[in-house]
Amino acid sequence: MGELDGRTALITGGNSGIGLETAVALARAGAHVVITARDAGRGATALAEIETRSGNAAEVMSLDLASFASVREFAASFGQAHERLDILVDNAGVILKDRRTTVDGHETQFEPNHLAHFLLPNRLRDQLVASAPSRVVIVSSEAHRYARKGVDFDDLESTHRYRAFKTYGRTKLMNLLFMRELARRLDGTGVTANAVHPGYVATRFSRDGDTGFMGNVGMVLGRPFAKSPEVGAQTSIFVASAPQLAGVTGQYFAKSRLAKPASMATDDAAAARLWAVSEELTGVTG
Repeated sequence: MGELDGRTALITGGNSGIGLETAVALARAGAHVVITARDAGRGATALAEIETRSGNAAEVMSLDLASFASVREFAASFGQAHERLDILVDNAGVILKDRRTTVDGHETQFEPNHLAHFLLPNRLRDQLVASAPSRVVIVSSEAHRYARKGVDFDDLESTHRYRAFKTYGRTKLMNLLFMRELARRLDGTGVTANAVHPGYVATRFSRDGDTGFMGNVGMVLGRPFAKSPEVGAQTSIFVASAPQLAGVTGQYFAKSRLAKPASMATDDAAAARLWAVSEELTGVTG
């Protein structure tokens, strides 16, 4: 019997990197794991690996975090197929060299990294509450410190000046502010919300041309100093499943320990303002 027997875990971007390793570990502990993937082929390959390595059945569902319609359709389909949602890991993320926009007209780091991961838990809120005690784990990053001046509410879409890593850092700060406000709003429901920093991990993130020559070179040169995906996933796994974290909410973890984020990540006024703006942009109500 596994410690997560009977529980359902949903991991966005669980087809590669730390998401895949998180999926394997939670499935190995007995959870029914559902991963999301944009590409059906990669999703199928990941699913086979998860099931082989964990010895447990899993599931893959299609989700494009650069489309609000896809998020809404996914949430509806998930709700029809699954009665429970005990663990939600908002894991997927992107960094791009050049500024682009999504089908919804939003900058293509802002929407997948923050807005879509704001929309998804809100669409699945009833299931999370019904399955309590349940957990939301948001994969942020120490890159949130790049946003030294905090969230620029006058330029959320990075239209005035776009710099890939700074924009990425700002979305990671948004993850922390979102986590903080989500934890406050879920207080008393039995659902906890926490964020994690996985560390510098040797995956294909920011490669494959997404950040251009410097991104590729930087990641390759840095790989000898990077953690393996297995090691990088440990904090996500810990926060998603550790019995000693029952009831712990609104916190930031690194290396499977409590960590102190930058001061701008604990700004409750900014967190409330970001929530209000995100509601407006995504159509979330309540």
